[in-house]
Amino acid sequence: MKRLSFSLIALLALLASILAACGQTPAAQPTAAPQPTTAPAPSTGDGMAITGTVTLWHAYGTGSAEEKAINMLIDRARAAYPDATINVLQIPFDQIFNKFNNEVSSGGGPDMFIAPNDSLGSQIRAGVLADLSEYQSKLTDVAPTGVAGMSLDGKLYGIPESFKAVALYYNKSKVANPPANTDELLALVKAGNTLVLNQNAYHNFGWLQAFGGQLMDASGKCIADQSGGAEWFAFLKALKEVPTVTFSTDGGQADSLFKDGKADMIINGPWVLGDYRAVLGDNLGVAPMPGAAKPAGPLTGVDGFYVSINSQNVAGAVALAMFLTSPESMKVYVDEAGHVPVSTKVEISDPLVQAFAQASATGVPRPQIPELDNYWGPFGDAMTKVLDGGADPAAAVAEACALMNTANGK
Repeated sequence: MKRLSFSLIALLALLASILAACGQTPAAQPTAAPQPTTAPAPSTGDGMAITGTVTLWHAYGTGSAEEKAINMLIDRARAAYPDATINVLQIPFDQIFNKFNNEVSSGGGPDMFIAPNDSLGSQIRAGVLADLSEYQSKLTDVAPTGVAGMSLDGKLYGIPESFKAVALYYNKSKVANPPANTDELLALVKAGNTLVLNQNAYHNFGWLQAFGGQLMDASGKCIADQSGGAEWFAFLKALKEVPTVTFSTDGGQADSLFKDGKADMIINGPWVLGDYRAVLGDNLGVAPMPGAAKPAGPLTGVDGFYVSINSQNVAGAVALAMFLTSPESMKVYVDEAGHVPVSTKVEISDPLVQAFAQASATGVPRPQIPELDNYWGPFGDAMTKVLDGGADPAAAVAEACALMNTANGK
């Protein structure tokens, strides 16, 4: 896949998989041979059956809606394929990529894991993922952007599951109409509505595009200092100066403020939709991240199932991935965990999930080029200097861009 540029895209309609085949036993005739006493195990919908032993890692939070959803689906897979052995292990999200890389590099590790494509490019370059290109023809009902999110240089390295982009959660008992743009958001908090924001370079990334900027050009050179970047950081600084706005470096604390009713709004991803809904119920609302001159452009990632280069059962692992991304399985992910499906056969009736689909549609595809690795440190530090140290927004962005380009040799 060619390097991704930071232009606006509209993600195609959401997503894909495979209808399970079912057979009908013909009525017995006096001269017919005896019918088998057990029916063959159902396939994943494409002729693939889960066989052998497959070990899967995931990073869904303990007790979260996502963990409940995958446990439900694994139970279904075990029931459908009783001769297969499916092992599942939860790994904390902040550890799963390094742990997978280290164990696979040492000759071990699981057969597969599910995670966002945050580290796909670096993992491909590290040689820890199996090439799954031979299975791409089976992804007939997956949105092209889902396949692209699991690919690099024309090769497929994962079975796509869902799209991920942040949006604005709000408490409808406190906020009657969600802000459509940054001016309206600033007006709301100045009027007394409370907002908590995760203070990092990921959750707030979408406002760079909103103010007309982009992080890199096609060569991977940082150009955020040329347009949009100064306005982006200036807006964050303006929010920080409002007493009703809290910037938190602790994601758990930010979640608690929103769930406990101490914050009326928060920007977060669909991975917490089920948890927020359990607390706020019908008072929970979701809207795309407020835009400005342009729609906000949060980083849009793709979650998917990746297979280790060490796996001795690649076919079994891919079959499990196909089972877990079938339309029936995706419906569980959508209904139970609020995932935005990559399957074009799964309809979204939930307006909260639909809002995340809209957020993904204006998002920036997460680049898999190595230059992105040198974005997080400089821009995270710059954000801290502006919000906590009072640094000039334009100067902070210029310094961050220069540091990023120096690290990337640009």
